[in-house]
Amino acid sequence: MRSASAILSVGTLLLSGCTSSFDKAQTTTLTVFAAASLAEVYGALGKEFEAANPGVDLQFEFAGSQTLVEQLVNGADADLLATADAITMDRAVDGGVVSGRPIPFAENILTIAVEPGNPLDISELVSLTNPDVAVVVCAKGVPCGNATETATEAAGVILRPVSEEQKVTDVLGKVSSGQADAGLVYRTDIATANGAVEAVDFPEANRAVNSYFINTVTGTPRSRDAKRFIEFMSTADAQEILSDAGFQPAEKS
Repeated sequence: MRSASAILSVGTLLLSGCTSSFDKAQTTTLTVFAAASLAEVYGALGKEFEAANPGVDLQFEFAGSQTLVEQLVNGADADLLATADAITMDRAVDGGVVSGRPIPFAENILTIAVEPGNPLDISELVSLTNPDVAVVVCAKGVPCGNATETATEAAGVILRPVSEEQKVTDVLGKVSSGQADAGLVYRTDIATANGAVEAVDFPEANRAVNSYFINTVTGTPRSRDAKRFIEFMSTADAQEILSDAGFQPAEKS
């Protein structure tokens, strides 16, 4: 005959196994397509959200906003889309790949990334027209590229970049690696570069502020949890994390 302790031990193991299976069954994973410039801060935001929402895990996919919209149009699977400007989110709305009202949650401003110490003495946008300065920018149609176009038009300058990138992190990478002398990036990108570049602010950047928007992807079966993440982005805790990363609060609509 088995002892009572042996029976209890087996029962405990069975209960433990059932609990583990139950926990796994209750876990929901949200896939978030997010602009490349959000990669650093979304790591911190994700940890905060998951801690406050047990059973919901976040999986992030970062790329240029326009690339993410194209992927969704072509059938990619995601639950949320966060873009770096209103224009790209509008394309997602027009394409039917997101539903509901896009919610603004942050703003970002351009700056000029240069080598530490600014050896070429770059001081404003017109400095980038010097043929001896190798400049890299985001391509037109990319949120940071649209902002660059607005800022240069406001300054009355025409840039002749050595390359045009599909996401702002690639612009930053070319400057930090020495492949370019200067590049137009967001202020938040400077903070993530760990001293590899420094910023040169210019007044026309205030004419090209990019607003970040988030929305649920059409047809997601996890819309309830997706909306919880959207609501979280407007909380004081989330806004503090965004502010610490250099983002500005979104204008209230």
